[in-house]
Amino acid sequence: MHWFDSIILGIVEGLTEFLPVSSTGHMILTNQLLGYGQDTPEELKSFEIVIQFAAILAIAIVYRHKILQVFGLGKAESTKSLSVDSLPKRKLNMIHVLLGIVPPLAVAFLFRHPIKDLGFSMQPVLWALVVGGIYMWIAESLYDGGKIKRTAETMDDITYKQAFIIGCIQCISVWPGFSRSGSTIAGGMLTGLSYRAAADFSFFIAIPIMTAATGYELLDSLDQFRNGTLDIGFLLTGFVVSFLVAWIVVVAFLKVLQKIKLKYFAWYRFALAALFFLLVVR
Repeated sequence: MHWFDSIILGIVEGLTEFLPVSSTGHMILTNQLLGYGQDTPEELKSFEIVIQFAAILAIAIVYRHKILQVFGLGKAESTKSLSVDSLPKRKLNMIHVLLGIVPPLAVAFLFRHPIKDLGFSMQPVLWALVVGGIYMWIAESLYDGGKIKRTAETMDDITYKQAFIIGCIQCISVWPGFSRSGSTIAGGMLTGLSYRAAADFSFFIAIPIMTAATGYELLDSLDQFRNGTLDIGFLLTGFVVSFLVAWIVVVAFLKVLQKIKLKYFAWYRFALAALFFLLVVR
């Protein structure tokens, strides 16, 4: 593996982890373009764990005050985030988080082997990009068309029922290429969350979900870290790049949230899938 690969993969991970375009799908497609194919080296699998942890760290820093609030450690007057102007109610709690993360984690654990056997190849990812884009398009059309009654403006307004429904909808994101953030943002809007609340909740519950999923994968790669067979410079380069890009993307996305439609991401997904179908898939 060349050090330049670590920069490319770090950028791809940071750019796509929290946007509704599927980071897993992009990593699979990028690996194909870099020549790794489906026979991914063990060192590369371990590297992907490292850059995912970097993305987790970036989002945790953005939502650090909200994390403290959920654990009852933050003060109301100082609990602010880039996406929530004020948090007077301090309503979001651990039950909301559990309802949002338990369903997808359970499905991912129970079906982890079939998912790995069938999903981590190019064509299933490309179809997931298309299907996920259609789902996002329909959800936003219903939302903008006034068919959905908005009941939650911020994360603190989310009900337990809404959190659980979002968690259940998120289960479909175990299909590589569908997008966890895409499923949760669109699912949140379908349940009555504002675009801002849906994005906030999606990013927030990504922290425990990614930590659990990445931690589980880490157990399978411990030998690589213990034996010292990994290039530290390669790992550090990817970690720093992924962290910086992920932090910039989340901050920028939240600032321009109201101007960016899910349909724009759907168009991108359709174009990317068409491009790979035409030029790469044999």
